[in-house]
Amino acid sequence: MNEVKHKSFLQMLMAIPIVGILIGLDQLTKYLAYTSLRVNGPINLIKGVFSLTWTQNYGAAWGMLGGNVILEILPFIIAVLVAVAYQRIPLTKRMLPLNIAALMLFSGAVGNRIDRSIYGCVQDFLYFELIDFPIFNVADCYIVISCIFTIFLFIFYYKDENELSAVFSFRKKKSE
Repeated sequence: MNEVKHKSFLQMLMAIPIVGILIGLDQLTKYLAYTSLRVNGPINLIKGVFSLTWTQNYGAAWGMLGGNVILEILPFIIAVLVAVAYQRIPLTKRMLPLNIAALMLFSGAVGNRIDRSIYGCVQDFLYFELIDFPIFNVADCYIVISCIFTIFLFIFYYKDENELSAVFSFRKKKSE
């Protein structure tokens, strides 16, 4: 096995348990919300600020644009694109934050896709009452946190364009 294939194999081998844990946590919290909050109603954690409130989301991000066929497949498209990009991120200490962000984004997209496949909608339960923010879930947190983290990385950590050119180039990787 050449070194490039070995790195890709190692990268995937390391990704499987991380993605499994992230998706497992997302699905567990959704299951607990579904079985508890759906029956017993909302739980105020910080009165007037934050509560656990179960709802079903038939739309895209935070319930917007429900029923749009294109948006139904968006999580799948995102997951595929992130998986391809993840394969191209070098397996180095410097690129570890970008690898983690990619795994979080992938896990969030897959977690919500699992819900849509099983229930036809996404199970949401986290509600910031103070600002009346739309109800969301753990997978949504993965997606938002990874996107904000990635933007931060691109602006402050990966300033040199050469560091990211291998990730975003469509040229075939050269053997090392």
